[in-house]
Amino acid sequence: MTEEDLPEIEYSPLSGSVSDETGETVEVAIYRIVGSTDGWALEVIDSDDASTVWEDLFATDQDALDEFRSVVEVAGLASFREAPSGEIDIGADIKPKH
Repeated sequence: MTEEDLPEIEYSPLSGSVSDETGETVEVAIYRIVGSTDGWALEVIDSDDASTVWEDLFATDQDALDEFRSVVEVAGLASFREAPSGEIDIGADIKPKH
């Protein structure tokens, strides 16, 4: 696949850096294929450049951001870096894959 074959990606204005009181910082990327109505993808990139991507798409970019905030509220921002099994288990069926 050449670069010309790759779909154009649209990033939500809700994407950006998020830090907590300990200094842990992650990049939150909320994006979709330009013109798509399939939904928004959610990806979190930690300080080691490890990526956590949710398997399901979200109806809106705000829904994706709300999901990220829910995980942070329960498991903390550092949980994205500390998930050795490739999953963040917050006691619910929210288990983004690395």
